This record gives sequence, C-alpha cells and structure tokens, in this order.
Amino acid sequence: MSNEELSNTNIPVEEDAEPQEEFINNDEVEEVVPVNEGDEPIDEDDEEEDIPMEQTLEIDMSNNSKTYFDKHTDSVFTLAHHPSLPLVVSGGGDNIAHLWTSHSQPPKFAGSINGHTESVIASGFTANGKFLVTADMTGKVIVQIGVKGGSQWKQSAELNEVEEVVWLKCHPTINNVFAFGAIDGSVWCYQINDDGSLEQLMSGFAHQQDCTNGDFINIDQGENTLELVTCSVDGTVIGWNCYTAQQTFKITQAETKGLIAPWVSIAVAPSNLTNGNAAIVAVGANNGILAIVNANNNGAVLHLETVVELKPDQEELDASIESISWAQNFPLMAVGLVSGDILLYETTTWRVRRRFTLEDSVTKLLFDGDDIFASCINGKVYQFDSKTGQEKFVCTGHNMGVLDFVLVKSNDASQPRKVITAGDEGVSLVFEVPN
Repeated sequence: MSNEELSNTNIPVEEDAEPQEEFINNDEVEEVVPVNEGDEPIDEDDEEEDIPMEQTLEIDMSNNSKTYFDKHTDSVFTLAHHPSLPLVVSGGGDNIAHLWTSHSQPPKFAGSINGHTESVIASGFTANGKFLVTADMTGKVIVQIGVKGGSQWKQSAELNEVEEVVWLKCHPTINNVFAFGAIDGSVWCYQINDDGSLEQLMSGFAHQQDCTNGDFINIDQGENTLELVTCSVDGTVIGWNCYTAQQTFKITQAETKGLIAPWVSIAVAPSNLTNGNAAIVAVGANNGILAIVNANNNGAVLHLETVVELKPDQEELDASIESISWAQNFPLMAVGLVSGDILLYETTTWRVRRRFTLEDSVTKLLFDGDDIFASCINGKVYQFDSKTGQEKFVCTGHNMGVLDFVLVKSNDASQPRKVITAGDEGVSLVFEVPN
C-alpha cells in the first residue's frame, strides 16, 4: 500500500465484524527493523579467559541531552507538561512532585508538592492549565491551583478515597475534570470548581480486581458528553457515563471468545480515522491479547488477536502489551511489548506492517506526525519514521530505565521538538529531536 493510499484510508468499524484470534509470526511481518546496538561478536577465546577479581563495572556515559533536572532523590515515575506554559511536573519515588521549566538551560525550579506520603505515580494538568492533579501509591490525590499566571501553585483540595491509585487522567477538552482508577478496581471522576474545591461526579465498583487503565472517549462532543472506558486485570472492559455513573457496556470473558485477558493498557483512536467515531478503543493485556472495541456500539469487539507467539525461552509476561499509540493522520497503530518488540499495524487490515525490536522492555509509545517515539528500560528513547522504518534519533544519557516521557512542540515549526524523560535513576533529561 502506498503512503498516499495509507493516508486516505479510514478504519473499518463494521458492527458485525467477527473477532478472530491470530498469532503474528515472523514470516507474516512485512519488515523487521532490529535496533543495532553495535555489539561485537564474542570470541570463543574471550569466554575462557579468567575474569580479574577487581574488574570494574563499565557504565555507558554517552549523553546527547541538552540539559537535565536532578532534584529527585529516587526514581521519577510520572511527567506532565502544561498545555500552554513551559512548565513540567515530575513525580517520583521520593514522595515529591517538582515543578520546573522546560524552555531554559538549565531548567529553573518552580516549586514542590510535598503533601504526598508515598511514590507519586500519576500527574496531569487540566485542559485549561488552571489546575494540576497528582496522585500517589497511598491513594492520596492532591489538587493545586495556579496563581500569578501559573508562576506559583498552591494546594486547593485533597482526596484519599482509595488504598492506592493506579492511573489518573485529566480530560483533554472539558476543563477541570479528571478521573482515576484504583487497586481495588474502583473508578472515580471529579469536577474541580473554580475555587479549587472538588465535586464528585461518579464512583464505580464494577471491576473485581485492579483497575489498570482508563481513557476518556467522545472528547469532541462538548461538555454534555463525559464518557470513560476503563479496564482491569480481571478481564473486564467497561464504559461509563460519568454524569450518571451508569455503565454503557461491559466486556467480559464471554465477549473475548473465552480468552483470559488481564487488561493493562488502553488507547483511543482519533475520530478523523474512524469516520467520526471518537470511541474506537484498543486494549492490551499482559499476556499479549489485543482487542479493538467500538465503545459507541455496546462495546462490540471489532478485532481480537494474540499479538505474538512466544519462543520457548521467553516468559509469558514478555508478551505483555505495555503501551498502545494510534497515528493521528494515517491508519497505523503501534503496540509495545515487554519483550522489546514494537508492532506497527495497518488498521484497515490489522496486519503487521513493520516490527521494531529494542534490546529491552518498551515502557511507552507516542506517535507524532510520521514519527513514533518509544522509551525503553535500557535507558533510551528511540525516534523512528513509522512509514520508512528509518531510525532518526536515539535519546541517550540515562544509566537506568526511562519510565515515562513527554513530547513538547514549539509554536515555531522550525524549532526542534523536545523529549523530556523520567529516569529510574531519579534524573529527567531534556533532548532536542529532529523534525
């Protein structure tokens, strides 16, 4: 299929699409792009040499970042960027969230959120940038309000409804709305009032185990539509009307042809690729099962498959789908696995168009234009051209895994984009990547 044909094709969303279980074998993939790390083959004589007792550990110190932020004293788990200001929030295992600037070298420290009592694992700015929401592993959710044009932030509200928050998302178009899921399977949605106080819109208790992920759907339909899709390791995917707390659909093992699917990842397709349907959702499980769901049609399963057939020496969790990302302007979708594989699907046929292989687990995927960015436990973020398979840039500088990243774009298209990372060693790096 040519790039022009690919760009002009919509995702089929037939209501009567029949789910099918498939395995992706190497001979079915159009192109495999291994990431060459430059390792030299091992000489047999070298294997037999005695290793000196005082041999030192060699660490790759190569670093092509432009600047860094290192105020955290433990792993950085989460990052969020303000929608209009050059401002980043980072949350870490030191129970603190820090605010700092993304446009200056070095970054300027802009304050800390000190009210958390465990690792800060989720964060987000509201759509209008007025509020910042952070959550930790003891279930505490803290809301900060920006004052003086966002140059200062002060706490306006606090929640502690659950034992542990697993994920948190701010609505991308409706101002001052956020939702989160908890380890007990519960789902919560709140409205932040203009004064910073909180109003609970809904709580749901339909999942029987961890609510592992969730995302808002139909985000282009205005403030009168507030809907959410959540998933759980108990094998359920549930749609919610957040204004009424009513379920709009529920997928169980019966809808997945009896397959056990401990769901862990979720992503919503852009409506311009789905004939205006802003509720086509991909969900991925920790055993490699992938489902495409029409959340506007009672949760109809449009496609169902197992994305990879594991080799005998691989563990089951190597097939875990850690991240899913949809291209914005052409029908491609990527899934990233613990095995280090990234599979690019043509969403018109659900065949794998290309596969990239990283040397360690994928932690996050993000499409931007033709490019796909992938962070990895090996401490790098890779930039690939999704159409040609070309490796365009590798962000290098961490000596431990990259657990999260954000992509920051300038209003000036001639300026390079920035990748800002969350490092397991407690450092965030800022990279400039090619357009």
